Formats: sequence, C-alpha cells, structure tokens
Amino acid sequence: MTLTAKEAKYGFSRLIDVVRAGPVTIEKHRRTVVVVVAVEEYERLKAIGAKR
Repeated sequence: MTLTAKEAKYGFSRLIDVVRAGPVTIEKHRRTVVVVVAVEEYERLKAIGAKR
C-alpha cells in the first residue's frame, strides 16, 4: 500500500493498523521517501543483516 505524507500524518492511527498487515510506502511530492514496517518485520530484517 502507498500513502501520501499528508494521508500518513492525518491518518496515523490508520497507518499503524495498515502496517500490521504489511509494509506501507509513503510518498512526498509523488516520490517514495520512506517505507514503514511493523516491528516484527524490522526485527526479522535486522536479524538477517546481523548474520552477514
């Protein structure tokens, strides 16, 4: 799913709920600037990086 920065800002509670289902990209001025992931996914990615 993709949200604009404005949608993420004013719908932060919704953003949290949506991120629990999967990563969300945030766009600003039609350009992807960040990806928000649930803490479980973040921890999984960190563990993969630590193994390298």
